[in-house]
Amino acid sequence: MLLPPTAGLISTCLRKRRQMLSYLSKFLYVLPGSGRGLVALLLVFTLSSSLEMVGIGAVGPFLWLAAHPEAVQQVPLLQDIHRQLAPEQTRYFIPALGIALAVLFCLKALLIFVARFLTFQYSLNKTSQLRSNLLRAYLAAPYTFYLNRDTAGLINNMMGETENFCHRCMIPLLEFTAHAITIVLLFLMLARVDLTLLLLIGVVLLPLTLLFYLLKGKIREWGKQSSESFHDILRVIQNSMGGIKETQVIGCQSFFEQQMDRYARRNAEAVTRFFSLQALPRVTVETLLMVLVLLLVALADLFLHKAIADILAVLTIFAVASVRLIPAINQLAGSFTMLQASSYALDMLYHDLRSLEAEGGLTAAAGAAGQSLAPPSPSPDSVSPIQFVHQFELKNLTYRYRSSSQNAIEGISLTVQKGESIAFIGKSGAGKTTLVDVMLGLLQPTAGDLEVDGVSVYSNLRGWQDLIGYIPQTIFLCDGTIEQNIAFGVPDALIDRDRVTAVARIAQLSELLEQLPEGLQTSVGERGVRLSGGQRQRVGIARALYHGREILILDEATAALDNETESLVTQAIQALAGVKTMIIIAHRLTTVKHCDRIYQIDCGRVVKVGTYAEVVEGQAVR
Repeated sequence: MLLPPTAGLISTCLRKRRQMLSYLSKFLYVLPGSGRGLVALLLVFTLSSSLEMVGIGAVGPFLWLAAHPEAVQQVPLLQDIHRQLAPEQTRYFIPALGIALAVLFCLKALLIFVARFLTFQYSLNKTSQLRSNLLRAYLAAPYTFYLNRDTAGLINNMMGETENFCHRCMIPLLEFTAHAITIVLLFLMLARVDLTLLLLIGVVLLPLTLLFYLLKGKIREWGKQSSESFHDILRVIQNSMGGIKETQVIGCQSFFEQQMDRYARRNAEAVTRFFSLQALPRVTVETLLMVLVLLLVALADLFLHKAIADILAVLTIFAVASVRLIPAINQLAGSFTMLQASSYALDMLYHDLRSLEAEGGLTAAAGAAGQSLAPPSPSPDSVSPIQFVHQFELKNLTYRYRSSSQNAIEGISLTVQKGESIAFIGKSGAGKTTLVDVMLGLLQPTAGDLEVDGVSVYSNLRGWQDLIGYIPQTIFLCDGTIEQNIAFGVPDALIDRDRVTAVARIAQLSELLEQLPEGLQTSVGERGVRLSGGQRQRVGIARALYHGREILILDEATAALDNETESLVTQAIQALAGVKTMIIIAHRLTTVKHCDRIYQIDCGRVVKVGTYAEVVEGQAVR
């Protein structure tokens, strides 16, 4: 059924209103901190636009007065001022008005500059806050958040999408507001001067409005294409450069080069179309308004029945207003284009923050209310430590992933005494990694509990994690020195050098350090590329010891090592037996011979438990 024209127009307006309110709602949600600065900017915009309107509106009358000084007596306000002057001063009256008008324009220009400076300052400060808050929120997000996310996407959000939020959303929105205020005030002033000419300008601008209405879908699509292709470019760079050794050995450089060419070309096409469209408003507005002015001058006598001299003041005001109106409309249209293109980036940030809030990574949404996107990371001094004196106990632990219909681990119960070494063995997919992730506090159990000396760790999860040193199969090393990687996360000025040396010795690193000219100050390279696998593992052990962790969890820590290197790492581990409580996950059964107890996991359940001889050699099985 076709709607009547009026009903269709109302429906379109209501839809536009909902879209704009939705956009502003998302914007204020993503905007970090308080929105009070927006009110101050709005006041500055209004003041500068008001001065501009007064200045432009006074140009025509001033030029007319300059040509007809005697007309001063026809303006009541000027007449009163003129009467107060001495006869010899009256000749300075018109020059004084001109100087006053010039000062007004200078003040207006200064205020516009200040407004623009404050716009960029506010926007860039908010962007830096948003990046910091995003990083804080991502770091505070539960481990489950990362199960379906890729690092390239998170980096793109923190760098690319925040950049888009700043330059394609926040700054354009502020500039849109400033130009809208200027245009509205200029239109009000022109309406008071000559309503007919103003209506003609409105008719001239109508095609531009229709053009942007028809292209709005394309603009949003180009913004989406730009963001997605930039994300793809980051992923290609990360995949190719992150595994540079495998890339060169396999010889798959051309695969990544072709991917880069495809995504870079797609990005270039979207950005080219977008920025090309931005030039359209200026060309269109300038052409149409100039045509209008020329037609008015040429046809004034024929259609308006007025001589050019009679409408000169009005045309002067319109001409001066057009000088400001053309760039204002051009920039308004450009800002509108940016806002359309930024809708995808805004949606990405908005949905990501909503997801973080749902996952528990955010304490509150209301960015506009001045609340932080995520709780600040707790400092070690602010966390109540958990006292591990006797034992910790897993009580009927069960966990199921959201995407699965079956439990990954089910009903696991065990007790570990302080100083004991235990091991989990089993085939891939048996549930060992899930069990370790639950013990690390990364996954919250679906059922059951984990207690330390009878107290649940979930009342103080950070305190429990401060007891644990995690040593995975692949140790992450930052591009720094061996010392910085052992004291990972500690500022250089606060590193305890004696402690670093002591834990390096316990982790069997002394011989390596003696061979290196710079010792602990030796750079390990990106991701520890200058160290062997065994050396990286021992740095990981030293790291756990430096941070004073009482429970060490070694997750396939020797799986990728050769026999000789494995022996060195195993020696480092065995040296800690009885001193540290150790939980070892292993495929290589030789690495768990020294453990006090071994648990065999299958289908998420403990199927065997006992010593190495009982479980592995089968001398006695319970």
